[in-house]
Order: sequence, then structure tokens, then C-alpha cells
Amino acid sequence: MNDPIHSLDLPAEPVGGASVTPNVVDGIALARLYGEPLFALPEDLYIPPDALEVFLEAFEGPLDLLLYLIRRQNFNVLDIPMAPLTEQYLAYVEQIRARNLELAAEYLLMAALLIQIKSRMLLPVRKADTGEEVEDPRAELVRRLVEYERMKLAAQAIDEWPRVGRDFARAMVAIDQTMARRLPDVQAADLQRAWLELLRRARLTAHHHIAREELSVREHMSMILKRLQGRRFAEFCDLFDPVQGVAVLIVSFLALLELARENLVEVTQAEPYAPLYVRLTYVPS
Repeated sequence: MNDPIHSLDLPAEPVGGASVTPNVVDGIALARLYGEPLFALPEDLYIPPDALEVFLEAFEGPLDLLLYLIRRQNFNVLDIPMAPLTEQYLAYVEQIRARNLELAAEYLLMAALLIQIKSRMLLPVRKADTGEEVEDPRAELVRRLVEYERMKLAAQAIDEWPRVGRDFARAMVAIDQTMARRLPDVQAADLQRAWLELLRRARLTAHHHIAREELSVREHMSMILKRLQGRRFAEFCDLFDPVQGVAVLIVSFLALLELARENLVEVTQAEPYAPLYVRLTYVPS
């Protein structure tokens, strides 16, 4: 709640029925109401005493006011001079008490505490029976002021952080969920790994013999196309027979690459590092 230090009051309702309507000079209107000139104040017009208040300073409670007075006078919060502080505080409370007693109740409680502390400091200091040093009457108030100031500074620091809706807005992006699912593209590294696996398997079943054999890439291209006829997909490794030897595997691999280059077949996979599949290229009629 904001606490006014000073307020400006407009005149209240006339007492005893006396008219407070200013004299109209030369037909000049006092005001305009909905565009129409008003030459006299309404007889039933009532202006409450607190219709207009001018706030010079605003505080959020007694501790906020005390901290303001201490910082304004450059007092040491650990060694507060109670006499001038209490005098300034009571002057402020007296102003708000005259206008809003309910608002001043909390401030009056703090004023009583300040007067009590001031009175205790005027009394002679007596040592405790145990020989320990008597606690400073201001200790509890100082602790509350230091803790309040720490929390106030932390709140101000948090308020300076960027805030959604005040300093920036979140970007909203609409994603079309009806888009067709696109399979991952087969990279050259995927073909290389599959080819090296075929070579490894071919070496395991290779026979040591010397023979001359003429192999046709076109012939193996036709063989691969026949294998893919009527099939939706064929696994990459199923198109090669390691038992036939490395030479046949090389020619078959070249035939598959030539078919892919001519867009007669497609090599795909369901996800990265998944098995490779080969299918005939779909050409819409």
C-alpha cells in the first residue's frame, strides 16, 4: 500500500446550504460537460475530502520508511542515532495519522518501538548478574533493517531481469503435422560400409583357383532388375552371392551403382545405421 506524506483536499459539501457557486462573468462557462457549457455548479454536487491526494513519497511499510530516513541522513545502520531518527519518523506518522488512521496503525506500532528503544538507551547500563555484556536495545531493530534491505535489493535485482511479455515475447512457430515422412538419404559412407562388409564375407568363403572369366555389367544389371521385379524392397546384401567370388561381387556392385545412376533403382534405409534396401524406382503413370 502506498502511504502519502502530504495530501491536497478539495472543499467539501457546503455547510448550512450556503452556495459556493462562483459568479459567472460575461457568460463564461465554468466547465463543459459532454460538450455542453456549464454556467453553475449542480446543487447536489458532493466532493469528498480525499478526492485528490498528491503523493510526494511512497513507502511499503515502517521498515521501508526507517531505511529511507537512515540512508537519507547517511546514518550507520549498525549504530543508529535514535533521537533524530525517532523525531523524523514521528513527524511523518503525524502527517498520515491526521488523514488515514487505519493506514497509520502499523506505523504507530513501530513508533512505539522506537520510543521504547530510545527510553532504554537513556537509562543507565547495568551489567547482567552473569557478568555478560548487556545486549544493545537497537540490536533487534538493526537485524530487521539489514534483513529487509537485503531482501529489497534482491527483489530489485530480480525485477531487472528480462521478463516474458514485458521485455520480450516467445516466438510461436506452427508445424504442419501432415507432411509426408521422408526417409533418410543414403550417403556414400553407408555404401562404403556395406561394400566392405560384402568383401569381408566374400574372403571368408573364397576358393583359391585361377580362372579367366568375362563378366558383363549390363548382364548383371538385368539380373538385379529381374530380382527386384514383383518385390517392394530387397535387402542390399540379398542381391549379392559371396560364394561366387570377389570378381562377381565387384561386377554386381558396379551394376547396382549404374542402375542407381540411371534412376532405375533407389537405395534407402529406414533410419541412420539401419540395413540398406533396394527397390525399383517408382515412375507415376
